[in-house]
Amino acid sequence: MAKTINRSIPAGIFLCLFILAVTAPIQAAEPVKIGMVTTLSTKAGYLGEDIRDGFKLAISQEDGKLGGVPVELLVEDDGRKPGKGKQIAERFIKKDGVKILTGIVFSNVAMAVVPKVVRQEVVYLSPNAAPSKLAGSGCNPNYFAVSYQNDNLDEVVGQYVADEGYKSVYLLAPNYPAGKDHLAGFKRYYKGEISGEVYTKLGQSDYAAEIASLRAAKPAAVFFFLPGGMGINFLKQYSQAGLSKEIPVFGPAFSFDERILKAVGPAALGVKNGSQWTHDLGNPANKQFVEAYKKAYNRMPTLYAAQGYDTARLIGSALRAVAGNLDDLSAFRTAVKKADFDSVRGNFSFADNQHPVQDLYIREVIEKDGGFTNKTVKKVFTDHVDAYISQCKMQ
Repeated sequence: MAKTINRSIPAGIFLCLFILAVTAPIQAAEPVKIGMVTTLSTKAGYLGEDIRDGFKLAISQEDGKLGGVPVELLVEDDGRKPGKGKQIAERFIKKDGVKILTGIVFSNVAMAVVPKVVRQEVVYLSPNAAPSKLAGSGCNPNYFAVSYQNDNLDEVVGQYVADEGYKSVYLLAPNYPAGKDHLAGFKRYYKGEISGEVYTKLGQSDYAAEIASLRAAKPAAVFFFLPGGMGINFLKQYSQAGLSKEIPVFGPAFSFDERILKAVGPAALGVKNGSQWTHDLGNPANKQFVEAYKKAYNRMPTLYAAQGYDTARLIGSALRAVAGNLDDLSAFRTAVKKADFDSVRGNFSFADNQHPVQDLYIREVIEKDGGFTNKTVKKVFTDHVDAYISQCKMQ
């Protein structure tokens, strides 16, 4: 019988049929769908772009899989609008049958989307926004923050500024949940005088009035949280006002990533900022990630890209543990919480409220190779835990 087939079917076609027969069970398996709701438009669009690109890099390194399981990544732009984010998430869940969601950049979008989706037995893994309520009273078994709790990158700066002996600090942030979280984080560890505490409009571009008030207050230092284009505008106007050489500026990493520094230029030189990751961390996972990202996208990865990559690799570790079966979400959650992956930031585990336990650093903006970048200055906190864990009943 076999001889009959060999005679009647050309060798090339037979080989193709053989390959199809061998691979048919794998090809027939439906890939696990992962929904990404993120910000790809507005001036903050690059934040979601980097999260998406870091995530996609992890998938491409496994030829379309995570943890050996085929995946399909669905990506849509929320336009930085909470209502639109809710609509996309609902469509992913009800139309596409998604059981894993990720991608949200901004805390106000996260607060509109996350509490509702986790009630529908969908697991959400945050690659960026992690507002205090979701770490404390609003914690949920289906919610994991892979990036940080919002306050963390400010807490490390507050400790550093206090250690360096600055007697007074002027604070600025946009008036939305993350803005208040970030300033609360700084104040938790800085015990000196607060010369002023100002909340601006989200998306504000002109800081003339705030800079005039700041000058009049005569603080020893300034700390701000102004993500995306807001930070670019503030730093440029602060430098143009002649204050950058008189009153040192500090902030979380969000206003000092590689893409913002390209826009800000020398106005950011010497500024120290807090982060859980920098491209110069020497662990093997980070070294290969930075080189692979530069090769894939021809640019240095940002904090957001690193968080997107880690989120994908974490999902991969959990998918591998359950062999891609999401029918038992409890088993998948247990696998996620083990965090059995090599994070680009080095030490990484989850606390009981499913937020990271990790090291935190101070970085400094330096000039290098004709551009501006960050170098790690010192580790300030080791295995740091957020301040809201005691408010989480999921223990």
